[in-house]
Order: sequence, then structure tokens, then C-alpha cells
Amino acid sequence: MPTSAELHKRRAAVVARGVSSMIPSYVSSAAGGTMTDVDGREWIDFAAGIAVTNVGNAAPRVVEAVRAQVERFTHTCFMIAPYEQYVAVCEELAALTPGDFEKRSALFNSGAEAVENAVKIARHATGRQAVVVFDHAYHGRTNLTMALTAKVMPYKQGFGPFAGEIYRVPMSYPLRDGRGGAEAAAYAIGQIEKTVGASNVAAVLIEPIQGEGGFVVPAEGFLPAIAAWSKAAGAVYIADEIQTGFCRTGEWFASSHEGVEPDLITTAKGIAGGLPLAAVTGRAEIMDAVHPGGLGGTYGGNPIACAAALASIETMRELDLAAAARRIESIARPRLEALAAKHPSIAEVRGRGAMLALEVVIPGEDGPAGPAPDAATTAAVAKAAHELGLLLLTCGTYGNVIRLLPPLIISDEELDRGLTLLEQAFSAV
Repeated sequence: MPTSAELHKRRAAVVARGVSSMIPSYVSSAAGGTMTDVDGREWIDFAAGIAVTNVGNAAPRVVEAVRAQVERFTHTCFMIAPYEQYVAVCEELAALTPGDFEKRSALFNSGAEAVENAVKIARHATGRQAVVVFDHAYHGRTNLTMALTAKVMPYKQGFGPFAGEIYRVPMSYPLRDGRGGAEAAAYAIGQIEKTVGASNVAAVLIEPIQGEGGFVVPAEGFLPAIAAWSKAAGAVYIADEIQTGFCRTGEWFASSHEGVEPDLITTAKGIAGGLPLAAVTGRAEIMDAVHPGGLGGTYGGNPIACAAALASIETMRELDLAAAARRIESIARPRLEALAAKHPSIAEVRGRGAMLALEVVIPGEDGPAGPAPDAATTAAVAKAAHELGLLLLTCGTYGNVIRLLPPLIISDEELDRGLTLLEQAFSAV
């Protein structure tokens, strides 16, 4: 087997420079809460492929289901010759997503594709064009979803012009705005009404907990208020649960923490145990507003990915991975709060379930929006963690947030080892 150094040399000759990687090591195998690189080094996995392998890598049920499906058939295109697996995934989504009402789903390949289609559906159903998004949001890398995304570098730099009729308003960010949920919602709604006009809004699109934007948990009451305003305005409330969905936050979906029932919900990442699958699920009358043939794609709802999704969902149920996410938080949060007490550079520990974060700032220094972000220290901690064998990701509009996204099947021993390595990384910096 080639070494990581040899693979990196081959990569440099053929892989586009714009596709970057967090670590220089190349993976050989992964299972549970660890992965092993081609050089034989074991890593503790606090990334889960960016919240994808919630059920773990090579989960037994997923492996079995994928192998069986590959032996039957690999592709027909559901728009040409349909199959049961697609229907079964939509049945599961109707049962699992928030809201006790009739639902429909359409399946796609990636989170960005799901968001694009949710916007298409909302515009078609309402006859309106304006889409409201929020500061610090991340929704994808296609042209429309780049327009929906807030951060310029690296996601948008030099890739314009972008799609129009996108309007950005303030997000509830308790560490930086000092507002309660109701106050923050009233401020955002005021901006919508003044700068867009309620009657022009097709959709309000929001992540219940922001992902790439910094694992920002809005103040309590913010999401219900935004959802209520959307309903009153005749706008479609879309929850982007691509990173938060499928047990990640301690509920099947993060919207449920405050009892919010989205009109449409986008899912991907954790749905299929590592295989590419995404969905838009929502109220039947909204989803069915689109004419036949208006939604689809060659690979959307591929039978192998659908088989993986059904096995992943079965695994989540059987192992009660929502409870597992809450257990992870119960172990990790006290350790993270003790770490914050030791290091004044950690301004806040936040998140829910197994979606936790540390925001790193320059102690005693204020920026234009609250504590001054410290991206340099954040990057140094991540680098130190990688050198110690902990796969750790950063995020945030200011590049100053360390995020923890372990597989939900990580053992207590692996979680403890990872947290110890994180503590050592901070001490090293």
C-alpha cells in the first residue's frame, strides 16, 4: 500500500488545487470512533465526515444492505423505472420529520441540491421570488446556494455573479448580539418587512443550529417566532437540517427542540451512512404544487443510497442514537466547560447533543461584533490536535470556532481519549 507521502505526490499531479484536505494523511479504514491511515496511524474521529457517518463508518447494517442492493441492480433512474427503495425512504421521512400532517418527499444527491430544490418548490408554490436567509448561514456551493451562503472565502470568492432575489437578515447569535430570542426575532422580522416586504417573500430559509457559520445556537424563542411570522406572511418556512438532522443534536431533527414544524425540511449528510443522498420533505400541498417532471435528476434517490439510508435509519432506531448524542453531550460538555475555565481564550461552549463547539477569541479585546475572534489560535489548536492524532474541524464566519462532530456510535473510551487530546492541543498552543 502506498504511503501518505506517495499518495500526496500523486494527488498533486492530478487533483485540482481548489479541492483541499484538512490533514495530509490518507485513510485506509475507519470504524466506530476511529480511523486508520495508510501509514498505520490511528486517529480519533471528531469529524464524522462533517456529520455524515452518524451511524459510524462501515456500519454493519449499511454494509449488508449496500452489498445486497448492488447484487440486485445499481441504477435505473427513478424517473424512468421506479423502485421500492425510493418510496420506502420517503415513507420514513414522512414519519420521522417534525409535523403531524400529510407530507411528500423528493430525493436528490447532495445538501446543496436539496436546498436548491426547496427554493424552487417554495417559489413555485407561492408565486413569489424573494428568499430570506441569515447572517453566518451556509447552504452549499452551487450558484444559488453560494448566493444563500454568507461567508465569502473560500466558498464564494471569485465565483460570481450570483443568483438574485436573496435577502440576508441578522441571525440570533447570543454571544455577539446580546439579544434574547424574541428581541432578535423582532429585529430580523423588522428588517424583512422594511427591506423585502412580507408579501414578496417566497421562503425563509434557516439552519436550526448554524453549521459552517460557527455552530451558532439561536436564543430560545427565535426559531418559533421566525416560523410564526413566515406562516402569517404566507411564506414557506424551510429548515436546513442537512448538518443537524438524523439524531445529531439529541433529537431526530433540531427543529424539534423548540417544537418548530417546518413547511419544508432539507436533509442529507447523516441520512445514508456515508452514501450520497439528500431530500426535500414537506407539506403535501406545497410539495405537490410543482407540475410532474418539475423535480428530479438522473441519480437522485439512487437505489444503493436508498438501501443505505433505510439501513442507517434502522440502526438509529435500534441503537437510539438520539439518546447516544445526548450521552455524548453529557460527557463532553463538562470537560469542555472545564477547558474554557482554564483557557480565557474560549469565550463560549455551545451546541446540542453531539454537535458542540468552542468559540476562540482574543481575551479582553473587543471587535466590531463582540469579543475579537482569534482565527490564528483556532488554527493552531486544530493543527496541534491533528499532530496528536485527533481529527478536528474548525468553522465560523471568523474562522475562530472549533467544532466537535463525533460519530454517534463512538465509545465512551474513544470520546475520553479525544477530549484528552483536545485538552493537550490547547495546552500545547
